[in-house]
Amino acid sequence: MKISVIIAVYKDIKALSLIIEALKQQTYKNFEVIIAEDNKAEEIKELVSSAHGLEVRHTFQEDIGIRKTKSLNNGILESKGEYLIFLDGDCIPYSTFVEAHKKLAENGYVISGRRCNLGPKYSKALRENRLNSVKLEKTFLLQFPFIFKDAIEKHAEAGFYFSPDGFVYKKILKKRASSTSLLGCNYSCFRKDLVAINGYDEGFGETAVGSDTDLEWRFKAAGLKMKSAKNVANVFHLYHRRTFREQTETDNALNLMQRNKAKNQFICENGLDKH
Repeated sequence: MKISVIIAVYKDIKALSLIIEALKQQTYKNFEVIIAEDNKAEEIKELVSSAHGLEVRHTFQEDIGIRKTKSLNNGILESKGEYLIFLDGDCIPYSTFVEAHKKLAENGYVISGRRCNLGPKYSKALRENRLNSVKLEKTFLLQFPFIFKDAIEKHAEAGFYFSPDGFVYKKILKKRASSTSLLGCNYSCFRKDLVAINGYDEGFGETAVGSDTDLEWRFKAAGLKMKSAKNVANVFHLYHRRTFREQTETDNALNLMQRNKAKNQFICENGLDKH
C-alpha cells in the first residue's frame, strides 16, 4: 500500500531536517513525503532538493498568519498515497512509525497516536546532532528516568514502544478505550475518508480547533471510529516555548464547531473543494 506522510511545517528548518533523516530510516519503505509548508521559505526548498533517498514534494503558500488547515489541504491534494499519515513539523518519528500506522490501518477507522514530549536538554541534544533519534528510541528504557526528569510537559511515557504484532499490543493496548481522541500531530486515515468530509475546515482561523477537535467529530459523524496507536506509532516531540492564541478566538471557533455539530454538517463548506 502506497502511503503519503504529510508534514505540517512552519519555519523550523532544523526540526524538519531531523524528521527527514528519521524518515530515511523507516522500516516500511513504500511511502512519499509531502512537506505542507504554511510559508514560502527558500531554505525549505533547498532542503527538499537535497533530501536524497526519499520521494519528497513540497506545497507552500504566502505567510499571512496561521493557516495550518489550508496548508494541510494543499498537502492532501498533492498526495498520491491511498493512505495518509499526518505529522507535525516538531515531531520526529521512530524508525517503526510508518510501519506501525500501516499495520494498524483498517477500513472504518482513524488511527490516533500520541507524542513523547522531550524536555529542553534532550531536544537541544537532538537539534545539535549530539544525539540521534534512532539511538534514543533504541535506548529509551535506559534513558527514561533522565527523559522524565528533563520533560517539562507530561507524557514522556508515550515513548515506550510495543510492536503492533506483539503480545502486549494484542492483549492489552488494543483493548484500551482511553487516549483515542485525535491528535493532529500524529494520526492516519484512508485518503478517501478525508476527501469524503472535504478535508480540513479552513474556517477556524488561527486556532488549533480545525486541525484535530473539529476533524474528530466530523470523522465520527461520517461513521468512522477512532483507534489508539499510543506506544505503537511513536514520535519524539521537540521542546519549544508555547505561543498562546487569544482565548476569545478559540471560544468563537468552538462555538462555530458546535453549530456545525448541531446541524450535523460534517462535510465542511470551506475545505478541499475550495482550492
